[in-house]
Amino acid sequence: MASLPPPHNDDPAQKPSAVASDQVPLCVDLDGTLISSDLLHESVFALLGDRPLRAFALPGWLKQGKAALKHRIAQEADLDAASLPYRAEVLDWLREQKAAGRPLVLATASHEKYAQAVADHLGLFDQVIGSDATHNRRSASKVEAIRERVGEVFDYAGDSDADLPLVDACRRIVLVEPTVALAQAAEAAGKVERVFEGRGRDLAGKERPSRGRALIKLLRPHQWAKNALLFVPLIVGHQLGDPGLLLAAFLGFLAFSAAASSVYIVNDLVDIESDRQHPRKRKRPLAAGNVKIPVAVAATGGLLAGAVVLGLAAGGPAFLAWLLVYLVLTTAYSFVLKRRLLIDVLVLAWLYTHRMMAGGVAVDIPLSPWLIAFSSFVFLSLAFVKRYTELKRASLKNQSTNARRGYRTEDLPLIGNVGPSAGMAATLVLALYIQSDLAQMLYRRPDALWALLPLFLVWILRVWFLAFRGELNEDPIAFAIGDKMSYACLVAVGVVMVLAT
Repeated sequence: MASLPPPHNDDPAQKPSAVASDQVPLCVDLDGTLISSDLLHESVFALLGDRPLRAFALPGWLKQGKAALKHRIAQEADLDAASLPYRAEVLDWLREQKAAGRPLVLATASHEKYAQAVADHLGLFDQVIGSDATHNRRSASKVEAIRERVGEVFDYAGDSDADLPLVDACRRIVLVEPTVALAQAAEAAGKVERVFEGRGRDLAGKERPSRGRALIKLLRPHQWAKNALLFVPLIVGHQLGDPGLLLAAFLGFLAFSAAASSVYIVNDLVDIESDRQHPRKRKRPLAAGNVKIPVAVAATGGLLAGAVVLGLAAGGPAFLAWLLVYLVLTTAYSFVLKRRLLIDVLVLAWLYTHRMMAGGVAVDIPLSPWLIAFSSFVFLSLAFVKRYTELKRASLKNQSTNARRGYRTEDLPLIGNVGPSAGMAATLVLALYIQSDLAQMLYRRPDALWALLPLFLVWILRVWFLAFRGELNEDPIAFAIGDKMSYACLVAVGVVMVLAT
């Protein structure tokens, strides 16, 4: 393919004439052009996030046609136009066109409800064309609607293969990160006015990351550290030197990591809207529009398949059963349980303990009741930390509640008491274990284990001090991964265990 005209240039001295000499209306596509996402995909997951059982209704709506599907979804799901992932460079250029008097029309296959909300928010468009209950304004149908509204002569800005009929219909075309087929057709027709190539910039002015980097970030590999809990049975069972058991635990670690990433993606899909209201989570790949929703769905399927294969290799059907229970619980948490008062923290705490017990299944080393009780209290305390920091941030914004959660800001004092108390309960369990017959049997120098108490107390109380001060990341595990003091405590624990053994 011959080279296309140069991409958008931010240097005013090197820009071509900003506006054509005549004032032909410019019809602008929304999905993939004005924003880096697709509102049909977003609205589907916005609906499922609030009403998961609507998943069973979607096929029936689709049988009535794409227009009917979009209309039914629009009736039940709202989207915040202000938080959508707009392409900053396209918006800047459109503002130039508007200032020079060029008529702008928002022409999209998205439902007219969402299109109008976008137009109202931006204040750039003179007219809005969108799908309704009977018309899916895509491809040829979009051409027909544009001609009815603005006449036979118009320019167009688009990005996808669905815009191919617009190439023949329009006078000139503006390409925004176009598909190969659209770029070739536009060039062959000699109608290209301008090309916006590459990933572009977000509204903060930052260049969007590459697709590969964005996809890796979507998987949240830093969260895989939580799955190191599968190695705990090997450690407490003093079997780290067994290569066969170590391999089984490692395969289990990979299986849980793949499964966890798939659930994180599902969680991000249903939380796109709320994530965009969050100062940190709005940078997640789906919320920022750096990963397409269909790509995320496909990645979820691939990760689940990989998790099943790895799970069977790690510990056979028994381990796979524990993995599937984990998937069911985490999926239920993403859609329903995380909005249930107290149930959410109990499920979060159990999911951590569940990892350790699954690791025991993989290496055939059952966990002692002492370890299960200790870990349950520790992770319950950390789950309350997570909710405490979320609520504290909401209170600083004068919000009475946290989005998609069952807590209110007046719950802060109670959570601030119950959470540390769970940590103290874990300390008591640890002290009782050190005096137990089991500890006396497993360790040559069990008295050395008493050094674990101050180490654990320093760590858990420091976490809560930072939470009270508002200095803690919402995820305490992610905080610990990047915290030097946490690493120092972990090394000290390792030394104590070696001395006791």
